[in-house]
Amino acid sequence: MSACAGRQLTERMTENTRDKQHTEHVKTVTTVLVTGATGRTGSRVADAARAAGLTVRAASRSGEVRFDWADPGTWDAALRGADGAYLVYPPDVGAPGAADAVGALARRAVALGVRRLVLLSARGEDQALPAEAALRASGADWTVLRCAWFDQTFSEGPLLEQVRGAELAFAAPDALHEPFIDVRDIADVAVTVLRDTTDRYAGQVVELTGPQALTWGEALAEVGRATGSPKRYVAVPVREYGAALREFGVPEEEVAFLVDLFGTLLDGRNESVTGAVERVLGRAPRPFSAFATQTATSGTWK
Repeated sequence: MSACAGRQLTERMTENTRDKQHTEHVKTVTTVLVTGATGRTGSRVADAARAAGLTVRAASRSGEVRFDWADPGTWDAALRGADGAYLVYPPDVGAPGAADAVGALARRAVALGVRRLVLLSARGEDQALPAEAALRASGADWTVLRCAWFDQTFSEGPLLEQVRGAELAFAAPDALHEPFIDVRDIADVAVTVLRDTTDRYAGQVVELTGPQALTWGEALAEVGRATGSPKRYVAVPVREYGAALREFGVPEEEVAFLVDLFGTLLDGRNESVTGAVERVLGRAPRPFSAFATQTATSGTWK
């Protein structure tokens, strides 16, 4: 065999190997581990994945599929046999210890054959970058979804009781605009990414927003119109809001983290609308007004 023919044969063999590796790399995801499956995004991701025909392992600290970020002994049983996973780290992906935990879990997932990993991260949050870097370094087929404030901030969680009343006090400045996003859109994007077999989203950071940037006062006014009860927004300086959290019994370490976090996230860096939801899903994201109308109808704000 000539040297030229030998090189050609070697090149064909190499190309065949690459094709095989690519086919294995983008194999269809059929079973998905959803962490935080009782939470705001995790519960919707689990629902959307089931609706798309996927087998879902809905994992939580006390659920049938037990998973605890603080207990690595729960990880293997939750991961084994899954093709992909949706990762959400509570209470925040930028919290102390998040990067170590995300990196360790991602490496363990890859070792068990769970290569397609989608991490919910935080848009504009510098504190979240180490966790994203840990995911990238794991060897996984990764995608990061960055989001900021959810529509459901007004209907679930610590602000709900205030929203039910006549006044909401929070640390966002009056003039700050936020492109609030419905968590159902986040879930639809996550499932689309998990099911994708083209590598289109592999190694990508996708910044998700709603269709329109509203001030917190404008968003609250939408809630008022939907409920028929006028509501007023009161902007509180971040430091004063931190003092209020202490009075409510929030641990000092958590207060310090939140004050630092709000001091950056609420500075206007996230005001732009990205259009990423439409690019991924082929449809516009749900408007805040529709969320408000649907939630008012459900009786959540009564």
